[in-house]
Amino acid sequence: MKGLLPVLVAASVLFAGGTAPPTAPPRGVESEGFQNGNTRELVLRHSKIRITGDGAKGGKSDGYQLKSPCWYEPGLDAEKMLAFMSDARANASRIQRDEEGFNAFIKQFKDKVGQPGLWWTPAYNAGDPKGAACWAGLELFVFVEPNTTPPSGITFQELAEVARAALTVPQGTIKLNPDASSYVNLPTFVWLEDIGQPRRTVTATLPGVMSATVVATLSDIKIKAGTDRAEVVEKGCGASGKPYAKNAEFTCGVRYERASIDQPRQVYELTVTSVWPVAVTGGAQNVQFDPVQAQVTRDVPVGEVQSNVKP
Repeated sequence: MKGLLPVLVAASVLFAGGTAPPTAPPRGVESEGFQNGNTRELVLRHSKIRITGDGAKGGKSDGYQLKSPCWYEPGLDAEKMLAFMSDARANASRIQRDEEGFNAFIKQFKDKVGQPGLWWTPAYNAGDPKGAACWAGLELFVFVEPNTTPPSGITFQELAEVARAALTVPQGTIKLNPDASSYVNLPTFVWLEDIGQPRRTVTATLPGVMSATVVATLSDIKIKAGTDRAEVVEKGCGASGKPYAKNAEFTCGVRYERASIDQPRQVYELTVTSVWPVAVTGGAQNVQFDPVQAQVTRDVPVGEVQSNVKP
């Protein structure tokens, strides 16, 4: 932050002269976290963005990262900002310690009174290792004229990215028939259960400014047998596979061509990937994202049918 020492707590930025400035303007909650795979997460700091929707919890993310880990958000107008920053009761101790420094700090807000526009303040994703450093490189306060977005100011595209980063989908549970083990050349039906609703939504909202909603809808599955010696059949899987039914045509699953006796742990590792195309609503811009893909695995022991032929 130019001319200021950043400390990663709201309202703990120091004047160059060493006196703390007035309490920072209201920013809403300081942190909202969402699981993002096993190692990454979306954690909003100094942000007014609200995350809602059934897709923001109860599932697994694919690790989507924001293109920029920090940005400006619109805040108070000139009059409200001055009133907030110059509150005598909130800043009594600071005024007593360094009244001259306090008055110099407040002057930037007094100079904008009567001018149309808003003060924008920085926010960042603390789940990104680069987020704090990115935030520290932004100005603490930027006054912006109406209908204008400053450099690094949040746009609908970026708000949609925040919603996308918060999006999770259920992995589901692989079901097979035959279940306990399969056999060479025997059709093994494959499908997913425990998916719940095949439609997940997340909305990111800047109150009073704009909102963006991402909608993920389960479309199909991809099957990997865990070996090249198998035939994968996906001509009729539908959204989540095809459960076994008596006399049903085999259109979704695996037909193994070799037993797994010589494999590590004597099993093949079957992988099923659910595919969730993502649509964006809430703005006039054409924003597109790649589908969310969630993988789940299961061990499949494959034996050979032994038969005795009598003369």
